[in-house]
Amino acid sequence: MAFIKINKQNFYHNLNQIALKTGSVEKIAIVLKDNAYGHGLELMGKLASEFGIKHAVVRKTAEAEQIRSLFETILILGDSIINDEKYSFTINTLEDIKKAQKGAKVELKVDTGMHRNGIALDELDEAFALIEAQGLHLVGVMTHYRSADELSSEFFWQQKQFERVKERVKEAGFRNVRVHSHNSAAILRTKSFDEDLVRVGIGVYGYSELPDSFDEAVLRPVMSLYAKKISTRALSAGERLGYGGDYTAAEDMTISTYDLGYGDGWFRGESRQPYVTSEGLPVLGRVSMDSISLESEKDEVCVMSDAQTAAKQFGTISYEITTALSATLPKEVI
Repeated sequence: MAFIKINKQNFYHNLNQIALKTGSVEKIAIVLKDNAYGHGLELMGKLASEFGIKHAVVRKTAEAEQIRSLFETILILGDSIINDEKYSFTINTLEDIKKAQKGAKVELKVDTGMHRNGIALDELDEAFALIEAQGLHLVGVMTHYRSADELSSEFFWQQKQFERVKERVKEAGFRNVRVHSHNSAAILRTKSFDEDLVRVGIGVYGYSELPDSFDEAVLRPVMSLYAKKISTRALSAGERLGYGGDYTAAEDMTISTYDLGYGDGWFRGESRQPYVTSEGLPVLGRVSMDSISLESEKDEVCVMSDAQTAAKQFGTISYEITTALSATLPKEVI
């Protein structure tokens, strides 16, 4: 079966690069949502915990349950808000506050310009009042940047908006509230970090979507994708291969079928512009549900060693490449 290799040394290198930006490993909250961006929720959670990471971010409570014992705090981005000593829950709307279980730990997300989720600036006073009325514990205030990975002034405009939010939290009388706004792009471009936490996702997995003009940290891809040989056969010149016979052999050649396809979350792509593997082998013809064909006789091939490079071939981004991969693909740590 196709499988994934996780490079522990590269993962720890990336965490070190983030720690140099924050000034402390204890300020890193690793984002493990969506199966740790396809890298394996429990696996990456354990490796992060062994490194010394104390905080994690997930999407749902079910994810948090799988890594509960590994971290001091776990922020859940979107689920029913319950009272739990370890979990805190994101407040995205005023309705979230009204539905929250009394005594729950909550982190107020404020919309400073993303206009996706979060409390509007003119709803802050109402949100503060509701939090107190519902008997909730406000343990954090956060926002999300819409253009941190772009060369524009919008990032700084949102930062100023968030500064106002932090002042209003203090004015409302809340204390011991952790503050966090930086994602991977924001922390990689920052020159001075003065918040309590950074929510870092794609950066720790080895990728930055920042333009080349930024003086950024050098990151190393953590994931490599491999496929194993199913069968080998000789193809004569003129013979056609696979569904629709999309590939025609220009000369006699030896080809093998490998056990990776779109059923495993690999992109089907376009056979007329074939994907070229990390070993320089073009995919021959159409990608099938469970297999691809390559001009190779090797028992296993590295299909992808850098998701960002692969993403460029498919016209997408590294996030989509890694998160699309099936959670059932076996993983091994090297």
